[in-house]
Amino acid sequence: MIVIKSSLFFLSMLVFTPAYAVMCIVIFPLISAEKRYELTKGWNITMTYLAKKICGIEYEILGMDNLKAMLDKPVILLSKHQSAWETIAFIALIPKQLCFVFKRELLWIPFFGWALALLRMIHINRSNKAAASQSIAGQGKKYLGQGLWIIIFPEGTRTKVGAHTLYRKGGARLASATKAWVIPIAHNAGHVWPRNSFLKYPGKVTISIGPAISSENKSAEQLHQETEKWIEAEMRVIDAPAYAPK
Repeated sequence: MIVIKSSLFFLSMLVFTPAYAVMCIVIFPLISAEKRYELTKGWNITMTYLAKKICGIEYEILGMDNLKAMLDKPVILLSKHQSAWETIAFIALIPKQLCFVFKRELLWIPFFGWALALLRMIHINRSNKAAASQSIAGQGKKYLGQGLWIIIFPEGTRTKVGAHTLYRKGGARLASATKAWVIPIAHNAGHVWPRNSFLKYPGKVTISIGPAISSENKSAEQLHQETEKWIEAEMRVIDAPAYAPK
């Protein structure tokens, strides 16, 4: 049954995505950047809904008030990264326009990447760390100044459930340089949408949003440590069995 439902979800995405992307590409030149994002968000809402209805992927959000209290402030979201689910669902669920940092290779994906290229996002060349850092710093300051929130996955890539990998410091450096607030996010989406897996499993994703962390009078290293400490501690609360000693 899981194979059948996963296949149905994949086919739904395969049919819906090109049609939606073509519509976006046609309409984007005629509308503002803000309206482009709202139009794109329709795809994310639809995919999150289909994942729920077809595959049984439910979700709950803890700490949403921590986001709502910061809507008028510059914010960098630093999130755990376990699956593709959060990259889709966060745009649908977070009440603020998000600017993702992602590898430039995503722009080469037919339809999806072409539409992505027309949005206010930060795409980097991960093979050139110096250029990537400069791109994040320069574009990040610009988009924060335009009222967007930056979202970064400090682990850099999707990690296994129960894993604690090295966190990269780029998001903390950007927050320290721009005096933006940092909001840490923990979640356990890897259980229902495992990395590099075709199969999607029924279950509930718990998203836990932490209190905003001020960057005032803090170094990038201090922000980095404070953020990583909160996320990893919270992971052991919302997904304790995954971190139990084996």
